[in-house]
Amino acid sequence: MADTRQQSAKGVFLFPLFERFWHWSQAMLIIGLMVTGAEIRGYWAFVGFEKALNLHIIGAFSLIVLWTFAIFWHVVTGQWRHYVLTTKGLWKVVLFYASGIFLGSPHPFRPSPKRKHNPMQAMAYLTFHLLMAPAIWISGVILWIYGRYPALYPDAVPVIWINGVHVAAAFLIGAFLVAHLYLITTGETVFAQLRAMITGWDNFGKVEED
Repeated sequence: MADTRQQSAKGVFLFPLFERFWHWSQAMLIIGLMVTGAEIRGYWAFVGFEKALNLHIIGAFSLIVLWTFAIFWHVVTGQWRHYVLTTKGLWKVVLFYASGIFLGSPHPFRPSPKRKHNPMQAMAYLTFHLLMAPAIWISGVILWIYGRYPALYPDAVPVIWINGVHVAAAFLIGAFLVAHLYLITTGETVFAQLRAMITGWDNFGKVEED
């Protein structure tokens, strides 16, 4: 009875503590890496090249460690299922973002403990986890090895290509972040999804998936 009353009063509990910690820590690290990375590239000068480079390396390895724990947590808890692609309700979500959102239509997807992300979210997050994230950290580690241990770097791999992959992945992640910041305002209310990722409770979620 206690759980039922709690769900009735607060909505549906969707995001446990570690997921919220992982989410916000990842966001802060990515923003920090974008700022220091831009300084390394010469876009601005806040702390100086050497300090920016050191902070960038520390932040990068911190993010890799965080991702490692997050992958382990998703596998052990079964949370990876929320990222499985599905076509169920996909067209409704596409139409909502294409036109319904501008006409004041209600969001066609309501998250539940069985399905937190709508079909387009799952597609975007899976792309991030399987393509963008590996591209940025693998290329970054290779560049770090080249800078710190040049003798270990294979001459057959042009550095400029690896650098290009790293920069391209960084811009894609930056675009993903901007899109993510916009899309979190498209819930039932402007701050509904933000509040859910802070408290863990979604006021507009449903207990079970239809």
